[in-house]
Amino acid sequence: MGGIISKRILVTGGAGFLGSHLCERLVAEGNEVLCVDNYFTGRRANVAHLMDASNFELMRHDVTFPLYVEVDEIYNLACPASPVHYQFDPVQTTKTSVHGAINMLGLAKRTRAKMFQASTSEVYGDPSQHPQTEEYWGNVNPIGPRSCYDEGKRCAETLCFDYLRQHKLRIKVVRIFNTYGPRMHPNDGRVVSNFIVQALRGEPITLYGEGSQTRSFCYVDDLIEGFVRLMATPDDVTGPINIGNPGEFTIRELAEKVLELTGSASELVHRPLPENDPTQRQPDITRARSVLGWEPTVALEEGLKKTIAYFDDLLAGRVAAEA
Repeated sequence: MGGIISKRILVTGGAGFLGSHLCERLVAEGNEVLCVDNYFTGRRANVAHLMDASNFELMRHDVTFPLYVEVDEIYNLACPASPVHYQFDPVQTTKTSVHGAINMLGLAKRTRAKMFQASTSEVYGDPSQHPQTEEYWGNVNPIGPRSCYDEGKRCAETLCFDYLRQHKLRIKVVRIFNTYGPRMHPNDGRVVSNFIVQALRGEPITLYGEGSQTRSFCYVDDLIEGFVRLMATPDDVTGPINIGNPGEFTIRELAEKVLELTGSASELVHRPLPENDPTQRQPDITRARSVLGWEPTVALEEGLKKTIAYFDDLLAGRVAAEA
């Protein structure tokens, strides 16, 4: 620890895919970590291995309601992040982003805590700029089926910067691009988990459109490293900062790589493209490189191997899906 005093850190959405990896990192660094989740998409199994740690606590709570705790830092990750989950109850998705941000910013104001807001590349919508820089304002359909998530996160960013201007709150805003890795929800509808689960089960792999749309896939460990580095920056570094892997792949290339690594005989099948599905998504990480000294280190093939191993264990019952 080098004489550093441990911090009391709240992680909302802490039992989710990203949240559980963040909790693991913060606990390992010796902080007192309070993990809060309502288990809509998060799972106790994701943090079960942390339960014996004396500096980890798990609380069931919905961030749309106020939370009264004493903390030094807040990582606000609470919100379903895949279309399958955030479109299930779109009104609740918007409430989670907006009311959740208001409640966490209010808590940060009261406790003088530093507030980290997990935003998303979805604030760029279907971008007319490529790759996307943080200065780009985005191209979002405000009344489409994805807008509960897109606009909810845009509003959460607005609130953060208004609390900065109005109350001098210390804020950090990160825009997350497609992330993958162990503990992704098997039914989240995201392309990496979809393809891996379909390949391991020998089911047809679903491509939307021709599979020519592009995504940039960042392994979860790289993403969490970016989070921790941003939180440690001086107070005048507020973001937003893109965190993602600028290596761009077509969805078809991803499907073929998954087939190769799993040895699956699954065939590729085509379905119509979903409404407002972005045709390309690639982060410009110039700011992350210059401000955080950060860039991804895990290559797609290496990350996919680890993710495939996790889902192979999950489907075989060697790791718990629920707890």
